[in-house]
Amino acid sequence: MTEWLQAILLAFIQGLTEFLPISSSAHLILPAQLLGWADQGVAFDIAVHLGSLSAVVLYFRRELVELMLGSLRALVARQLNAESTLVLQLLVATLPVAVVGVLARDLVAGQFRSVPVIAAATIGFGILLAVADRRGGGSRELDMTAAIWIGMAQVLALVPGTSRSGITMTAALFCGLGREQAARFSFLLSIPVIVAAAALAGADLGSSAQTISWPPTLLAMAVAALTAYATIALFLEWVQRLGFLPFAVYRCLLGAVLFWFWI
Repeated sequence: MTEWLQAILLAFIQGLTEFLPISSSAHLILPAQLLGWADQGVAFDIAVHLGSLSAVVLYFRRELVELMLGSLRALVARQLNAESTLVLQLLVATLPVAVVGVLARDLVAGQFRSVPVIAAATIGFGILLAVADRRGGGSRELDMTAAIWIGMAQVLALVPGTSRSGITMTAALFCGLGREQAARFSFLLSIPVIVAAAALAGADLGSSAQTISWPPTLLAMAVAALTAYATIALFLEWVQRLGFLPFAVYRCLLGAVLFWFWI
């Protein structure tokens, strides 16, 4: 019973926090601190990430089809169009974190995964998000320069507690993008990143002797998918009205709680 409850709760947390700018790492460490739960393992990590991936792909299915068809038209015409340009921007923004993630993988998985690092990153990047939000976003169109800056900022998400969605939205706001446009680009950018993370985790799973408990693992995937889909939909609906300040304040409070547990 405990295994099922643990799987459901952690999958719900993952699905909820994967796309909100509040850091999934900071939230997933709390159950371990409060309830003494051990790491669920590589298979569980892959399952909840695939659940999140399926949610964002399903939500943006029309945009993704348009991007694919537009890119094919660009290849035939040998000329960039709006869709192929966005695909290139997504690839450019993904490259920095992919390279650094592979090179610094052991460092990220080891020394950075400590409570004080996660707490400090949660607070620090929460304050940065508040500063970016105070600018109110802008009307600048996404271009390659902005994509490069967002991609470079995404490297910071390798530090647990930063929040991949949080740092990319923050960078997008500083580049002059509007709130909704910043969120949409961040969500689309999550697709190649989650695929890469799942592939790396899959390589680890293939070389391990871990026994997989399939029923709770598959349930966790479904819970993460449903929660992530609802989170994306509600966030895009609310962000224009609420802005990012409530999330920044929440991050600071969460970081303080983590420091309290650590002390």
